[in-house]
Amino acid sequence: MDKIHVTLPDGNVLDIDRGTSPMDVAAGISSGLARMAVAARFNDSLIDMSLPLKEDGSLEILTEKSPDALEVLRHSCAHLMAQAVQRIFPETKVTIGPVIEDGFYYDFDREAPFTPEDLVKIEGEMKKIAKEKLEIRREEVTREAALKMFEEMGEAYKVEIIKELPAGETITCYRQGDWVDLCRGPHLPNTSFIKAFKLLSIAGAYWRGDEKNRMLQRIYGTAFFRKAELEEYLLMLEEAKKRDHRRLGKELELFAFEEKVGGGFVFWYPKGVTVRKQIEDYLYHELVKRGYQWVISPHLARSELWKTSGHYDFYRENMYSLSIDDEEYIVKPMNCPFHVMIYKNKRRSYRELPIKYAENGTVYRYEKSGALHGMLRVRGFTQDDAHIICTPEQVHGEIEKLIDLALDIYRVFGFEKYKFELSVRDSRNKQKYAGTDEEWDMAEDALIQALAKKGIEFERMEGEAVFYGPKIDVKLYDCLGRKWQATTIQFDFNLPRRFGMTYVASDGAEHTPFMIHRAIFGSWERFFGMLVEQYAGAFPLWLAPVQVSVIPITDDNVPYAGEVADKLIAAGIRVSVDDRSEKMGYKIREAQMQKVPYMLVIGKKEAEDGTVSVRVRGRGDEGAVPVDEFIRKVTSLVRSKSLDLP
Repeated sequence: MDKIHVTLPDGNVLDIDRGTSPMDVAAGISSGLARMAVAARFNDSLIDMSLPLKEDGSLEILTEKSPDALEVLRHSCAHLMAQAVQRIFPETKVTIGPVIEDGFYYDFDREAPFTPEDLVKIEGEMKKIAKEKLEIRREEVTREAALKMFEEMGEAYKVEIIKELPAGETITCYRQGDWVDLCRGPHLPNTSFIKAFKLLSIAGAYWRGDEKNRMLQRIYGTAFFRKAELEEYLLMLEEAKKRDHRRLGKELELFAFEEKVGGGFVFWYPKGVTVRKQIEDYLYHELVKRGYQWVISPHLARSELWKTSGHYDFYRENMYSLSIDDEEYIVKPMNCPFHVMIYKNKRRSYRELPIKYAENGTVYRYEKSGALHGMLRVRGFTQDDAHIICTPEQVHGEIEKLIDLALDIYRVFGFEKYKFELSVRDSRNKQKYAGTDEEWDMAEDALIQALAKKGIEFERMEGEAVFYGPKIDVKLYDCLGRKWQATTIQFDFNLPRRFGMTYVASDGAEHTPFMIHRAIFGSWERFFGMLVEQYAGAFPLWLAPVQVSVIPITDDNVPYAGEVADKLIAAGIRVSVDDRSEKMGYKIREAQMQKVPYMLVIGKKEAEDGTVSVRVRGRGDEGAVPVDEFIRKVTSLVRSKSLDLP
């Protein structure tokens, strides 16, 4: 039999028979490794332990400790769930069941809605199937055979998927017991590896995300190799529920959504605007110090503008349009073409560059209703947008400054952990992108050099670039370890050329400038939602919508409470006075529920002594202090943007 050469992670090379499986290789190394093996990586591709190896390559046997093993476990758990569903509810049709971050889901077509009680039943059946130790077998079939099999099973969604595949293509299915699914894999060797899992929720989802298609039922779940890891994750989810910005936004009167207006459009309430204004003021002054100029642009423009920019061809499905005087107008999905027009209002010299235009510009983008998620995914949002127009020689320095700006801002808001990603184009599908290979290589190199100079590690994200250039994306981790999209630093050699942007260089000739798009927060809505969850609504003092609640004990103490409030307001402190005829304990609890940092309780003694009795959020009574002393402490904390209450 022919031999092939397989290189192991330690560098050892094995000569094995062609067709030998990774499980055979593992068994040859040790019986213990074979028992623990869940999947394999061959030439950088995840494969099943049973897949015959037919060529030379590098082989790694994955156990539950391997980083990629969790993905295989969760994929197999999605299949386990679907099998359990069809055992209990045989009339149910299956669609797709992918792995997602922190878990998996499967979409089902069933007339009767799933209930929380059904999830308990499904989990019980999953445990039974797991204990049956069913072998999970990979089967290769022809397109025609797959069509026939799934048509006979009545699985119309699988048939639809198969019909879209090229004629003559080999198709893979996975079978466990009497249940089979269309799938590329890979999967675990058998169901007994699946021990620690939990079905989490039920949601609606349109088939293939299209609102014109049938509404399906999506069951979300998660799985881990160890029960302790699952329990830790479930505890994190409980804490996440307490921090859910949608619930807190309503309870704290920060923002809301109105069904009559439509999904994805935010109403900012006074308290929410107060918090946002503190952030806006901070950002405004920080950017002015860094040489930015603030601008304001229109909310819509003739479609010709978007055709010139290229957005009309590359981004049309995400745009809202309307007709004015029989001419098509686009509600702006981004601010960049408007900033280009401001730049082009006069002839520019190299001495003016870099020019940095900043705008809190509200934009509108179509999102499918199923993708909307509170403040984190909306249809109308405000970007903390800016565009830097510079010479080629200035590009590297400006990107480095943007990285410094982002890191400085993260620290101010208490985000200490983050991940940098470099999004580049899909080299296999270059026609999707504007620009030449040379321009893309140059732009990518500029971003990489800036990251390297700052000593920042990054992950390369193939195919994640937008059509007009590569970009740096930054994901922030909150206190629960969840990732949120924040900063984008986007290189653009497309718009300057399309709009004929020029500057007069030192040689007296006109040259095309470079442009860098950037948003530090990403959008006000998403960043605000992140902040609410980061602090569970208990904002740092400098951001809190109400910083101090003044609480008189009786009606007789109301006049002095008013005097104290006036002093605080004069010092720039945001104050509320609770002079309702309610019991003191009730008013204190109300202030605590609203997460007010300081409560000043005022009675007869405080009025006589010119003091206030201070209660601190999360700590309780801390005694009486003179009013002026309290004001000095609070204003000092606000100026320093402290994240803690002393």
